[in-house]
Amino acid sequence: MRFHDYLGEFVYGALDGTVTTFAVVAGAAGAGLSPSVVIILGFANLFADGFSMSVGSYLSAQHDNDPRPPFRRGLATFLSFVTIGLIPLLVYLWDFLFHVADRNRFFIASILTFLAFAIIGYFRARVVHTGKTKAMAETLILGAVAATVAYFVGDFLEKIIQ
Repeated sequence: MRFHDYLGEFVYGALDGTVTTFAVVAGAAGAGLSPSVVIILGFANLFADGFSMSVGSYLSAQHDNDPRPPFRRGLATFLSFVTIGLIPLLVYLWDFLFHVADRNRFFIASILTFLAFAIIGYFRARVVHTGKTKAMAETLILGAVAATVAYFVGDFLEKIIQ
């Protein structure tokens, strides 16, 4: 399995994995949830949504005339979803494993995630044959909007429920 042959699946899985996991992190930060809850919700999202995305990729691949095996396309989607989608959770895991207790967790997670978005945007430019700057900017904006919405929904609901 060569990386270049599955670049589209990598971008598809990595983008969705990073956006959805960062939305979980942002929503939890907006609601003031504990780091352990962020880890639980983040990992639940990574594996359930990653599996769902990979199944969707597999099923759609069964009906194309693409010579690449559907299983490998689904696997590439899943692996990129989980590995790149893990980035927003890294600082929370670091805190949990090494008891760092950094109060700037969300800020650090945001920086790491936006770096991931920039890298995904770079590879996305190669898939959609557009300018790197444009693709990176679009990807960063998409991530920022999703995170902002999730943060304020979490903040709003926390105020209503509490």
